[in-house]
Amino acid sequence: MLGIGAAVVGVAGLPASALAQDNSSLSGLGDSALVDALTMRYEAGLAASLDDNYISANDPRYLWALETKVQCAIALGFMESSTRDATSIGNCANAYDRMSDVPLAPAVTVIPPPQPPARRPDQCDDDIVGMVFFDFDSADVRADAGSTLNTVVQSIPACGWTALSVVGHTDQAGSDAYNLRLSQARADAIAAALRSRNIGGVRIEVGGQGESNPRVPLPDGTRSPQNRRVEISAE
Repeated sequence: MLGIGAAVVGVAGLPASALAQDNSSLSGLGDSALVDALTMRYEAGLAASLDDNYISANDPRYLWALETKVQCAIALGFMESSTRDATSIGNCANAYDRMSDVPLAPAVTVIPPPQPPARRPDQCDDDIVGMVFFDFDSADVRADAGSTLNTVVQSIPACGWTALSVVGHTDQAGSDAYNLRLSQARADAIAAALRSRNIGGVRIEVGGQGESNPRVPLPDGTRSPQNRRVEISAE
């Protein structure tokens, strides 16, 4: 299993510490370099969150690893729709820095007292825990949606979610009736993709809102990649 030291390699060969000096440095990168930087942070968080050395030792980096992979996956989802979302990029960078800076606790030779329950990761209470975008007039789940869906499923145990809400949306192109059906088909497709990832007894509620609740309000008839989406929330 890769530890954080093995997983966090900087963009263009730079060490992770150089990239972590200033979160705002990510905003100065070009789109391709930014995607590389976000991907590196996502993969580092994923590797750390699966490392038994951190989980069994109650290492605080485990919690920041969970937050890193969620926030970086959200930022990458926005980048797939050519959107540089400053909030998720900043959250990704901050969580990665915290994950990288927390030192391992020293080894002890005595039996420690019972540890308090691990702090529930902040993203567990986000209004939207995953967002998947679609091509125009399509309900096919794109390959790039995999990282977002995997992050949602991997967060279920840590967050204690018992139900997911999957709601489809469309842009303003097309009739209201057609878009309502299309949004429902998109939600059904994402729900099926989540169920295929073995979510156990978690209940999934599925619905479609057509073009009635755009993420970016635009004139009727406008095509918008940011509005062609499925939003996943949890409880």
